[in-house]
Amino acid sequence: MAWVVYMIECLDGSIYTGMSSDVERRWNEHNDVMGSKYTGSHRPVRLLWTETHNDKESAERREMQIKRWTHRKKLALASGDLALLKRL
Repeated sequence: MAWVVYMIECLDGSIYTGMSSDVERRWNEHNDVMGSKYTGSHRPVRLLWTETHNDKESAERREMQIKRWTHRKKLALASGDLALLKRL
């Protein structure tokens, strides 16, 4: 089963990072205020970025890595700016 790490841009400009085996279902949950405590109070605006993994463990590692990054570094990843990503 494939797992997807994703970033959601919220209404206030913040970025939520998560993972799921069904991103469409998870997106709907976030919009129904069932998704997470964070997106319940920081309304999701758009799916910013996704990355597919072959197993749950690698997806969990990647999610935790990205969650530790700065806002600017997350935006660099989402925009595909690899040069900026490496500098940050």
